[in-house]
Amino acid sequence: MKKVEADSLEEAYQKAATLLQCSITELQYEVLQYPTNGIFGLMKKKAIIVATCKNVSPTNETQTTQTPKPTPKIKPEPTIEQEVANEIMESIQEDNHTTKPQEKEIDFDAIEVKNDTVIDNFFSEDKSNNANQEQEAINKELSILIEEQLKHLMEVSCFDIDVVEVDVVEKTAYIFIDGTDAALLIGKEGYRYNALSYMLFNWLNSKYDLFIKLEIAEFIQSQKEMIKHYMQPIIQEVNTNGRAKTRFLDGILVQLALEELRAEFPNKYVAIKTAKNGKKFVVVNEFNSKPDA
Repeated sequence: MKKVEADSLEEAYQKAATLLQCSITELQYEVLQYPTNGIFGLMKKKAIIVATCKNVSPTNETQTTQTPKPTPKIKPEPTIEQEVANEIMESIQEDNHTTKPQEKEIDFDAIEVKNDTVIDNFFSEDKSNNANQEQEAINKELSILIEEQLKHLMEVSCFDIDVVEVDVVEKTAYIFIDGTDAALLIGKEGYRYNALSYMLFNWLNSKYDLFIKLEIAEFIQSQKEMIKHYMQPIIQEVNTNGRAKTRFLDGILVQLALEELRAEFPNKYVAIKTAKNGKKFVVVNEFNSKPDA
């Protein structure tokens, strides 16, 4: 068995075939890491595979003839969001492999083994004291684990961030980030905030089945104040005509507008709609309205 690193998967396959003295079609391999170009030259990753020649038995005494494996297919180029999300996971996995002996690691897998019943019902509505206490303990461990991984991500990024706090409550990870470059991390009109929120959701939802609430400095609070001010004429129009809709809203603003209007009109139909151009807005009307209590 040979572990091979290269700039691309094709080069890794070729190197492995040369080392094992066999053709590429005779390789039996596992891809440990897909290559990425990184962002602005940061977090670039090489392709890493572990390969063996499938026609050679472990004892080298006999050989078996197997149907040659088709030439490996090249994985389609990921989107920018998927690539950055993959880089988050890869940097975390790499950090776990290179942790110094004296550093304490959080053995989350051990928690899963010892508390199978609790994990299986991790987000159940069991209100017994024992179940709640065990779930709170797991939430605490999960909060520490995610916080350490996010701190590592911030350390290798180009942003000066010195505060990272995570609190897992039920199915949601509440994340607070602050520092000198908090405004840069948010970006103009929140475009970097939206991208980071998307990446963190894809990571935490796929790995831990969590939703997220991300706050950078006081960005969300300022957005809530802005939306609350913008909603006043919309609320007045609904009170007068029974219906209204917002202008096109981007990113977190559309979700904040939805929450604001649903709180204001609990018995009306309030929903996010998408226009033909892909932009989103919120509507309020009597369609599917909740009956008065």
